[in-house]
Parts: sequence; structure tokens; C-alpha cells
Amino acid sequence: MNSFSLEGRSALVTGSSQGIGLAIAAGLHEAGARVTLHGKTGPAPAAPAGAPFIELDLLDADGPARLVREAFARDDGLDLLVGNAGGFFDVPFLEMTAERWERTFALNVRANYFVAQAFARELVARGRPGAIVATASTNGFQPEEDSSAYDTSKGAMVMMIRTLAQTLAPLGIRVNGLAPGLINTPLNAGLLTDEKRDHYRKKIVQGRIGTPEDCAGAVVFLLSPASRYITGQIIVVDGGLTLSQIGRL
Repeated sequence: MNSFSLEGRSALVTGSSQGIGLAIAAGLHEAGARVTLHGKTGPAPAAPAGAPFIELDLLDADGPARLVREAFARDDGLDLLVGNAGGFFDVPFLEMTAERWERTFALNVRANYFVAQAFARELVARGRPGAIVATASTNGFQPEEDSSAYDTSKGAMVMMIRTLAQTLAPLGIRVNGLAPGLINTPLNAGLLTDEKRDHYRKKIVQGRIGTPEDCAGAVVFLLSPASRYITGQIIVVDGGLTLSQIGRL
């Protein structure tokens, strides 16, 4: 048996119309899993051939439960979940509004929490074990300028991963996390000036900003039999961004 193979497994990947989520879905497909993709808009042109795509807004009150119901209707064999949906709505702290704060937590925390709950309920109802990976961020460990709501939400995701791992372990469901560093995605494309890119390349010990594909392998590992004795852990995928205090001058 190939411990890293996902043959015969089936995964739902939220927030997978572009960026990291789309790359993760492609990586799971390459490892042999069936994948169901999700996005607020879509489908993604580069999605794995034949993969179902569910267009749904997780900010809707019943969005998380409705997504999971529809995903299981498309593929009743689902046993893997990647909670990757998220967004960045920050402004400087003194300008932050309750609406922006609540939108950040509604998408980054509440939606992922209740998608995981609905997914776990479906697995338990079927007597089926499974595995969940949730996307946190290096921002959950280290703050960033003008990112107070996002940073706080990702810190909440770090604890959510750990508490769900403890809660779901007796039910045969493992929960782990991914903490990407600086990754070239549509989410941050407009935020990275040439000056900032030069700064980060000096700070990242591998000397480059990451790509969405750099995140896929860690998720394949965390969902595969190779990680069967791992739960409640978070893999940082940042090229060494958080390793060095100063970086190259």
C-alpha cells in the first residue's frame, strides 16, 4: 500500500475556485482522490476534469450546512474535508468597523467551524472515519501591520484546529491544519508592491514568495494514511518566513 495515496478517498475543498484551494484540490486529485470544489463564484477553469463544483456563499446563515448537504448529495463517499474558505477585509486598526470585523470572523472562523461540524455529523451518521485539514496562516502566530482582524481570526483558527482534533478523535476523525506564509494568490495580488516583494524575498530564507502549489503536498500528507497518527498539528508552509528574526540585509 502506498501510504501517501488517496485512491478510493473523496474530498470536499471549500474556497477552491482559485489560489491555494484550487491548488489543493488539484493535488488531492493527483494523489488519487475524488474532489468536490466550492466557491462563491465559479467554477474554476483549471479545476480537475469532471470534478463537481458547488457555487454557494458561506456567509449565508445556512451556507455551511447547505454546502455539506449538497456535497454529500453529489458524492456520498466523502470522507475528507479541507476547510480553506477565507478572506481579508482589513483596514488600519483605528479605522476598523464592526461590519468588517464581523465579516472577517463570519467567513474565516464561523463558516469553517460549522462546515466542519456538518461534515463530522455526516461521517458519524454513516459510521465512517475521516480527516479534516483547516487553513490557518502564519498570521495566526505572528501579527502583520494593518491586519488586526485577519490576524485575530487566524489565531482563532489555530485553536479551532486543536480543539476539534480533541473533540473528534474519539469519533475516528483527525483534524490538522495548514499555515501558509506569503503565497502569490489573487487575494494578495493587489497588496504586494514591488518594494514589498523585494522585502519579503530577503525575509524568506528560501529567497522566494510561495506559490499555491507549494501548499498542496502538505495537505495530501495530512489527509493520507501516512499521517494516521497525527492530529491537532499545524504544518507551516512559508519557505522559512517565520524562521529568521531579521532576514538578509
